[in-house]
Amino acid sequence: MAGHYFRLLDDIHIPGRWELNDPVDQEGHKPGTWLFRQGKPIEIEGRLRIPIYVPGNALDFSMLAGASIPVVHARVAAVFARLAPGDVQLIPVEVEGQTDSYFLLNITRVVKCIDDEASDEVRYWKPEHGQPENVGEYRSVIGLRIDPAKVGDAQLFLTWGWIAIVVSEVIKKALEEMGATGPKFQEVTGPSTISPEERARDRKSRELFEIADTTRETAWRTLGTLDKDVFMPIAMSSSWPGQRQLWRVIRREAGRTLLVTHGLSDPFADLLEPSVGFGLELTLEVDATVKDISKGWPLMLLDRVADEVAEHEHVRESVKAGLFSMEVSGKGMPKSLVTGEGRVAVLLGVESRSLPGHFSTPYGEVKLVTVKALLPSELAYLLEHGAEGQAELARRFVENGEEHLSRLGRKPVA
Repeated sequence: MAGHYFRLLDDIHIPGRWELNDPVDQEGHKPGTWLFRQGKPIEIEGRLRIPIYVPGNALDFSMLAGASIPVVHARVAAVFARLAPGDVQLIPVEVEGQTDSYFLLNITRVVKCIDDEASDEVRYWKPEHGQPENVGEYRSVIGLRIDPAKVGDAQLFLTWGWIAIVVSEVIKKALEEMGATGPKFQEVTGPSTISPEERARDRKSRELFEIADTTRETAWRTLGTLDKDVFMPIAMSSSWPGQRQLWRVIRREAGRTLLVTHGLSDPFADLLEPSVGFGLELTLEVDATVKDISKGWPLMLLDRVADEVAEHEHVRESVKAGLFSMEVSGKGMPKSLVTGEGRVAVLLGVESRSLPGHFSTPYGEVKLVTVKALLPSELAYLLEHGAEGQAELARRFVENGEEHLSRLGRKPVA
């Protein structure tokens, strides 16, 4: 008789917990995290070391920051080795500051068992999504359910087509009985947990958001090469229209990197009606190839500006009307941008010859608003000259050919 199975998750809500960074080898190189998504043994030369990303209390089970790769204490590793010896490869690692033994958990079995009908909703890649190599495969699975009859004797496995880590009830109980800290379990067998009415509402919501996503992605691809990754914080902001706070990254000519908000023009989540939300998206471009967007100052600055736009209606209306300047916290920002008061100023709405001012969606027009980081002396000029100063700065930026570009080390225009 088929048993119960559970998705194995990292409990991110544990107070004071640590966060682990990507592993590095003895030369400081990072092995590709994609290797751990293949469902087969891998070869690692030498011993790996895991730096601490956010200091805190050590856990028996946790995932690497930004990647669903488990790191487990030796006593948890022993449970997997005993109960799922044919499903796992245990790779020894040294965790910064720890004398106990830890292991990377490489899951070596993949099972094709997702139950499309029992899951709340599954979505597939379509030609209009712009990734032809993925057409016909799962794009997302909401409310995952599996068919236990297809699992066989697997105790620990990855689901085929859309990766989730699943464990048997036997492993779940063993980890709970030993008091392992860090794991969280979500049942993936049995009937759906939502009612038909909730399912219909969720489906309508996802359809609205998918149209908005696809339309924006089409617009982003006209500006350069769109990264596949979508950046999002752990805690979503309720002030954004769709209550999801997203960013996309576009690679441009001459090694430039363009960041865009990806959600300020979402339909409003509480209305479930077609709309363009706030009717705008923000964009910030730098003259460098930013590899780790999540840790760079450009995303930090765009995030802070977006928060101000999302939370204050008078700011949104001013931004839509034309040029608008504001100051945000300079904490963690490059020193050349930070004023004596610890703030960073930006000018929004500088027109660009290489970026459109609007783009069209089935729900209406969306304004694309540029965000340009100002130097402290340029802020002083604005404070002295007001609206006329904004217009004059914008004119000088266009005149020197930099327009909306945010660049460190440049000479001030005022």
